[in-house]
Amino acid sequence: MDDLNAPLGQDKTGSTQRKRRFRLPIGLPQAIAGCLGLFILTVVGWALIADDPLGGEPMAVVDSLSDIPRNAAATASADTPPAAAGTNAITVTTPAPAGGHTINIIDGSSGKSQQVVLPAAAAPAAADPQLLEKTRHGEIPRVGPDGTRPSTAYARAPRLPPGKADAPRIAVIVTGLGISTKAADEALTRLPGPVTFAFTPYGGELANMVARARQDGHEVLLQAPMEPFDYPDNDPGPQTLLTSLSADQNVDRLYWLMSRFQGFVGIANYMGARFTASEQALGPILRETARRGLVFVDDGTSPRSVAGQIAGANNMPFAKADVVIDTVPTAMEIDRALTQLETQARERGVAVGVLSLLPIAVTRVAEWAKTVESRGFVLVPITAVAIKAKSS
Repeated sequence: MDDLNAPLGQDKTGSTQRKRRFRLPIGLPQAIAGCLGLFILTVVGWALIADDPLGGEPMAVVDSLSDIPRNAAATASADTPPAAAGTNAITVTTPAPAGGHTINIIDGSSGKSQQVVLPAAAAPAAADPQLLEKTRHGEIPRVGPDGTRPSTAYARAPRLPPGKADAPRIAVIVTGLGISTKAADEALTRLPGPVTFAFTPYGGELANMVARARQDGHEVLLQAPMEPFDYPDNDPGPQTLLTSLSADQNVDRLYWLMSRFQGFVGIANYMGARFTASEQALGPILRETARRGLVFVDDGTSPRSVAGQIAGANNMPFAKADVVIDTVPTAMEIDRALTQLETQARERGVAVGVLSLLPIAVTRVAEWAKTVESRGFVLVPITAVAIKAKSS
């Protein structure tokens, strides 16, 4: 009520005082400048006080030089003083002239450095230039001037245990690699070298995955996408071989597929129930495959395939899967299929099984492979069972 009764233009009396606005003692520019100055002082103070001769350089601390390979330590420069006892920081890695890497080991106390050269890891054999032909799509396999076939040059010799040269042979092919790097890594990690890997011609990391497979001792196949009965509703991918195309058009597409990566021993079909059932469509593809020194593998998914008859007529190396291991993708059915594969091998001397990249299939086959030799069988790459088919 005192506020309402007070005369206009006059100060209020009593306990009520005029309200004052709060005002910062300094302006915004001065505040920013002060914060920046405090930050600079902090950095300078840390540099003066902290005992870090590396100046904050990123490092990996190890106990001693004992963790460096002996052959690498021996290559260190003789005029470089050894690192003092204590921690050492491996800080810089640069390519070495011979293809390895130079590691700069810096002593954590004195800051002295010691350069050590680590040799390059063994790389898989590159594709032989003599076995490559340049096309408008890129380089593709061919028989060498001396008659060397890619299927022979890139084959892996089967590892036969002593006294088991005549043991039944089983070849296992994992199909569908190339798209998922994670799935390929899982298969490469779990499956032994004799298992053959079939790659589709797609995927951003395709060349790296193929190189790793070959480095780990696996034979490699190229899966050529072929027309299924429900095409185009079910489309295998770009450059699919089609029954509606001419022989020349399909061979040109085959060249594109062959140029995606190198080092493969042969071709396998990817889908293709309609295409492999047509002698007119499949014949030129198999003849071109044979002409280039490669084997052909039928994945066994289509009972109407005429690949065996065409291979026999052309006397070309050929293999056909006897068992599709993960037709029913359950552990029980996969184990049953593996037992069937062993029965086939025991009766005929050889057997071929195929599976996809399903985790359950890879897991069951990896466990089976650990004990297959103890049951009297030998796990071999596909070229060890791909023989020249005879015309029936």
